[in-house]
Amino acid sequence: MVILGILSSLVDSIYPIFNRYALNNFVGKGTLDGLNVFVILYLVILLLQVIDNYAACYMCGQVEMSMDRDLRNASFNHLQELSFAYFNQNNVGYIHARVMSDTGKIGVMVSWRMMDVIWNGSYIVFVLLMMLILNIKLALFVIVLVPIAAVLTTYFQKKLVVLNRKIREINSKITSNFNEGITGAKAIKTLVVEDKIQGDFEKDTTKMYKTSVHATHYSAFFTSAITFMSSIALAVVLWRGGNMKQEGIIEIGTLSVFLSYALGLLEPVQNVIVTISELISVQVNVERFFKLLGTESDVADTPEVIEKYGDTFNPKKENWEPLHGDIKFEDVSFMYPDGDEYVLEHFNLDVPQGTNVAIVGETGAGKSTLVNLVCRFFKPTAGKILIDGRDAADRSQLWLHSNIGYVLQTPHLFSGTVRDNLKYGKPDATEEEIWKALKLVSADGIVKRMEKGLDSDVGEDGDMLSTGEKQLLSFARAILADPKILVLDEATASIDTVTEKAIQDAIVTVTKGRTSFVIAHRLSTIVDADIILVVQDGKIIERGTHKQLMEAKGYYHELFTRQFAEISINTAVGE
Repeated sequence: MVILGILSSLVDSIYPIFNRYALNNFVGKGTLDGLNVFVILYLVILLLQVIDNYAACYMCGQVEMSMDRDLRNASFNHLQELSFAYFNQNNVGYIHARVMSDTGKIGVMVSWRMMDVIWNGSYIVFVLLMMLILNIKLALFVIVLVPIAAVLTTYFQKKLVVLNRKIREINSKITSNFNEGITGAKAIKTLVVEDKIQGDFEKDTTKMYKTSVHATHYSAFFTSAITFMSSIALAVVLWRGGNMKQEGIIEIGTLSVFLSYALGLLEPVQNVIVTISELISVQVNVERFFKLLGTESDVADTPEVIEKYGDTFNPKKENWEPLHGDIKFEDVSFMYPDGDEYVLEHFNLDVPQGTNVAIVGETGAGKSTLVNLVCRFFKPTAGKILIDGRDAADRSQLWLHSNIGYVLQTPHLFSGTVRDNLKYGKPDATEEEIWKALKLVSADGIVKRMEKGLDSDVGEDGDMLSTGEKQLLSFARAILADPKILVLDEATASIDTVTEKAIQDAIVTVTKGRTSFVIAHRLSTIVDADIILVVQDGKIIERGTHKQLMEAKGYYHELFTRQFAEISINTAVGE
């Protein structure tokens, strides 16, 4: 790409030399001797230029697309290996901009913008050399205007960079407000704040208008200034070159070459400075992107573990041991990476295989912390967690995650069909296994009512289904994988009471022989748990069976009796 760009600029700088030869030898001498050879040579050069331009553009596009592909693949793959902590500390918009916007700008920079610098820069060098070779004195008259044009371009470009940056910031705000105006349409109407939303939006668009007009003013003045400089260069060549022609110092062909160079020299100077300025501004995108790639996960497998068990994208499943489900917390202390207070301190808990552990507490109390540690979504700040008697850190994360079935409180379905979503749990699942899992969680009726059954589209994030239906399918997906460890994060929170009863019966069945962690909001659903952990303000304050905790008359007793009273009141009033 670089070589072809230089060759293209060399040919472009040579074209006026052909005109010089034609004027001096054919027009000046009034003869056509040698015209055929001249035309053939000219056409050959023209053909080579066309081929060169095509190849250079093709390679630029190839470099840009390859760069986009490689950077996006690298960043997306890296994101899959980062822990939950990274996603807790960085919002979706920030990450999306790194993966899509920044990579796109880097791809354009190393292809088209780099080609602009190469072509324009080499063209300037070749033209200056040609002029100096042809006539040093006349060349100096033109060359003296180059630094003036460079200074003008630099000044205006600095102004335009500041204004364009401001325009992008305002545009981002307008886009964000526009998005909120659509996604929050229901809230806007119910709060009757249409006038306020419209007023804020108009303020931003007016600010955008004024800033854009300001930038256009500078751009127009800048373009006019460069055009004026080109006119001065042309006038200088005509004045000085005309005098030299009358004095017989130069030929008419040489004067023609200088006129062509004078008209075409200042624009490449302008382009080089503008492009270099753009390249400098893209440095921010480069730094942000490589900051993402350089982010190390705070939960990562050691080189020894990767060597034996493989990594996320190249697992060595032949070395994976079967997982039974014995889990033990040994003197575990934990503080969130962005926190300043311990959530767990010197915590010990033995969970034999097949134990049903329930975790209860008020909303926002920190009930998911234990589960996140078991799943190695976070790592203990101190102490260790044993899986089947071995430190979890001594084995592959993928090995552990492949043996965990996790049903989230807010379910997520991928775009595609019901069948596609269920097979994420077990890619080689048979039709019989799929329907068995659906029936076990009372989701078979939902699928049967859908027009295409298992081949029905669920929409983006399952938006063609209700929250309860999505949750049931998520539950079926987890069960289909036949996990050794089952995690239910308030899995019945969005399900009606009739379906909840069916789910509870299913939970009793599927948790037999499996180690399970049930994060529950409705305490009536976990009275038969082997052990109940009570969480308050991120700390475990009580533990025991339902009977033991009720007899202790502590915080759990208070939660249970309060919830029981609420249920009784709702039942009495017919809710």
